[in-house]
Amino acid sequence: MGDIIGRKREITQLNKVVSSKNAEFAVIYGRRRVGKTYLIREYFNQTFDFELTGLANANTSQQLVNFHTALQRQSKNPSDQLPTNWFEAFQQLIDHLISIKTSSKRVVFLDELPWMDTSRSDFVMALEHFWNSWADKQKDVVLIGCGSAASWMINKLVNNHGGLHNRITERIKLLPFDLQETELLLKSNNNVLDRYQILQIYMVMGGIPFYLNKISPDKSAAQNIEELCFRKGALLASEFKNLFVSLFKNATRHEQVVTALSSRTLGMTRKELVKATKMSTGGGLTRLLFELEESGFIGSYIPFNKKSRDTIYQLTDFYSSFYLKFIKSNTNYDSGVWTNAIDNPTQRAWAGFAFERVCQAHTFQIKKALGIHGILSSTSSWRSTKLKNGAQIDLVIDRRDQVISLCEMKYSISPFKITSSYNENLRNKVATFKEETKTRKALFLTMITTFGLHKNKYSSSLVQNDLTMDALFD
Repeated sequence: MGDIIGRKREITQLNKVVSSKNAEFAVIYGRRRVGKTYLIREYFNQTFDFELTGLANANTSQQLVNFHTALQRQSKNPSDQLPTNWFEAFQQLIDHLISIKTSSKRVVFLDELPWMDTSRSDFVMALEHFWNSWADKQKDVVLIGCGSAASWMINKLVNNHGGLHNRITERIKLLPFDLQETELLLKSNNNVLDRYQILQIYMVMGGIPFYLNKISPDKSAAQNIEELCFRKGALLASEFKNLFVSLFKNATRHEQVVTALSSRTLGMTRKELVKATKMSTGGGLTRLLFELEESGFIGSYIPFNKKSRDTIYQLTDFYSSFYLKFIKSNTNYDSGVWTNAIDNPTQRAWAGFAFERVCQAHTFQIKKALGIHGILSSTSSWRSTKLKNGAQIDLVIDRRDQVISLCEMKYSISPFKITSSYNENLRNKVATFKEETKTRKALFLTMITTFGLHKNKYSSSLVQNDLTMDALFD
């Protein structure tokens, strides 16, 4: 196994596949740049019994030539016959695998599967036949399918209703790094940024390894953001245009939903989304939302004490949110756009909301810091329905031990001070929550801040738990 940072759960899944006494068909999918191919290649030390990467924007004939070339290179006795269709190609693959004499697993890695499935190519049908007629009967065969086009991977493989229905034996949904993994990756690249600066970078690009590997060790967080997002020709200045096209068919609709959600930090109901995008409700929207959520761009939750029809959809992809907020409007590529705006009101407001999203993405770490990760609990948010522009709590942890943790997140450059007016605001918020929800559980107020609370009479009398950003890195 190569040098893999993080990915403990995924490595456990791959260990299960390799140690299995049966044939295994594993699929791995996730958003673009999240490290799918890297994980598989590093895990298997770049060694496969057959490896094939599909060609982007190629026709069936070109894909088959690509297959034949790969087989010629990797087989000891390759066929000289160029396959005319995918059924012939997979038969040649079977002949190649049969010729391999080994006591270990015969591993086949098919990368960018969606690109191979060209129009009227019958690729999926041939793949089904390969698996069902031969590979599934071989106890030592491991087939790994990978692709960035999430809609294809989900609909053609994971949720296949044809010959591959329930044939997938292991499903790996690769998510972005959390803060701990992000810190480890940056350190491996000789970055010496402190956690406050790592947090700033994470709020801009999330835990996408490809983006994080572009961080320069000799620049501050603000300088790196400037270089990667606002300079003409910079990676993240143009990434958004390619992001959705590479993942989804008819990507315009996916972009519409993401753009609409970016305008509402607290998220939208399905009804609000339909109104904002002018899309029709129904199965098409249901599938679109499912694809976006499976790809890690949006999240959904049911507000506290509400029902499934009240589900809120929220943009969770940090880069998409930052792009639509700041990068998209920077058409002149002015220098110093970000570094000269440090601590202005717009940037402060964005940082506050972005920090809340980071906390919501690290609820496991928050529960661990509170010592309740072993207690059954559910997380949600809450908004007053009786008061216009009234109280809201962005993270509610409803615990089985008859306690509800109400989490307030505050981003600041120094210890956060609870003033007299903010103290009153917090007390009213807790009282309103208790009155409207009619809960009988104990309410614990938890403050999650960058550098902790400034100690005064309000912090000691009102707050039960005081967490700093360090808890998010654990």
